Amino acid sequence: MNSTTTATHESSNVAVYEGDWVWLKKFKDGHFKEIKSSSTKIFSKMKDLRNENVNPFLGFFADAGLFAVVTEHCSRGSLRDLLENNDVKLDWMFKSSLLLDLIKGMRYLHHRDFALGRLTSRNCVVDGRFVLKITDYGFGELLETQKAPRVVPPPEDMFWTAPELLRDLENSDRGTLKGDVYSFSIILQEVVVRGLPYCMLGLNAAEIIRKVKKPPPMCRPTVSPDQAPLECIQLMKQCWTEQPDRRPAFNEIYDQFKLINKGKKTNIIDSMLRMLEQYSSNLEELIQERTEELEVEKQRTEKLLSEMLPPSVAQALKTGATVEPEYFDQVTIYFSDIVGFTTISSLSDPIEVVDLLNDLYTLFDAVLANHDVYKVETIGDAYMVASGLPKRNGHAHAAEVSNMSLNILSAVGSFQMRHMPEVPVRIRIGLHSGSCVAGVVGLTMPRYCLFGDTVNTASRMESTGLPYRIHVNQSTVTILRSLDDGYKIDVRGQTELKGKGIEETYWLVGKEDFIKPLPVPPDLRPGADNHGLSPEDIAEYKRRRAEQRAQKAQK
Repeated sequence: MNSTTTATHESSNVAVYEGDWVWLKKFKDGHFKEIKSSSTKIFSKMKDLRNENVNPFLGFFADAGLFAVVTEHCSRGSLRDLLENNDVKLDWMFKSSLLLDLIKGMRYLHHRDFALGRLTSRNCVVDGRFVLKITDYGFGELLETQKAPRVVPPPEDMFWTAPELLRDLENSDRGTLKGDVYSFSIILQEVVVRGLPYCMLGLNAAEIIRKVKKPPPMCRPTVSPDQAPLECIQLMKQCWTEQPDRRPAFNEIYDQFKLINKGKKTNIIDSMLRMLEQYSSNLEELIQERTEELEVEKQRTEKLLSEMLPPSVAQALKTGATVEPEYFDQVTIYFSDIVGFTTISSLSDPIEVVDLLNDLYTLFDAVLANHDVYKVETIGDAYMVASGLPKRNGHAHAAEVSNMSLNILSAVGSFQMRHMPEVPVRIRIGLHSGSCVAGVVGLTMPRYCLFGDTVNTASRMESTGLPYRIHVNQSTVTILRSLDDGYKIDVRGQTELKGKGIEETYWLVGKEDFIKPLPVPPDLRPGADNHGLSPEDIAEYKRRRAEQRAQKAQK
């Protein structure tokens, strides 16, 4: 046989041979000089053992001075390894299944007159199905028949040794049935607290062994009542009692342990299946909950997308369709900005400018909700709206934008800035009707943009307008008069529009059924700058600002 993998066990050397299918436990040098006939009888006795909780003995290996017992390889390692693996979650059902396997294995060995003598959590191995199996049985008898010299183990390897055997180490290798019961109680403590023997005492190994060996007082681990069923803790204390004859046999331990679990079958596979079933049920609820959250987020995303783009365009983008540019022969476009916005910004903190625009645009958006218009975009203090796209509405586009403009102008008349309420916020509005092309521009942040001379002319109407006035071009006036809805229009006269030349323009000053108050436009003074804040407004604001700073300094 060729070795494929090698590992070292704390109590004896361990090698894994033939693709991890057997364990080879090598005896210490000098234990086996030759195989005696009495040892052969023990091997035969070990070979006859058949129990699902006893690791089967496969044979004896002797080659080139190497002597080893061959048993099946258990992929989960020892019980100690399993307890130290924090990735494995051990509930009481899991623990009790492992303990019941241990009890059944020891009960079977004791019926066959095998006193293990070396029972620890390291020679209880666990296979791939989480079934615990006992190994190292017959080891003491083999050493005895071979007349092997006694090797005293270190104190940490004697935690599982019964007190009476600690006092007679020369004869402790073979072990006793009652000594195995004591060893079981220490393993029970390890499983319950999922820690090393005596881990709660804070003593070193040599001191613990000395105290166990020479009572009083009796030295035993302490286990909290909330770590296991009370009956289990009582059973553990019965098994480690100082008098060997008062310790229960494994037949009694088996009966008591079944009562602890109230007759329930403690099979680890059944337990895992129940855990999987519960996990599956919880997973279904979790999936449903996450699906509902996803649907809510999807609706929020779609709502946001529909606010950024027309619904028809947003739907086309979601399905991956190409959005082709579209021509509209009749639309009306609205532009507005804040008069003196540059001056206001220079006299304000950045956050105050943000608050101003947010408050003002929130006011505008509320007005838009009552009209058949589409908000195209905002850039700084510029606000752009269109009607007649992306949904055509005949000749109603001019009336919708005009009505909206009057409502916005009325709302702005009573609007105040938070940080400078004494300075009026004056806007100027420009309208123009005509044709344009609309399309989506960009992939990362797509925007629905309008192109054409109508857009440029509407922008020029706004930039050449005046505070608190709605500047209207001839094309829009023609449509409004054809509707005969009582719009009040004044002639402004010849106005130079940059890039367009001189044209006749108009003021929209009201409507017969419009009863809301409109702000009074400031007087047009010859030579005055009517596109910014007046010197009086600025001086008044600076004076009030200085007073506020002085008051803060005094506090």
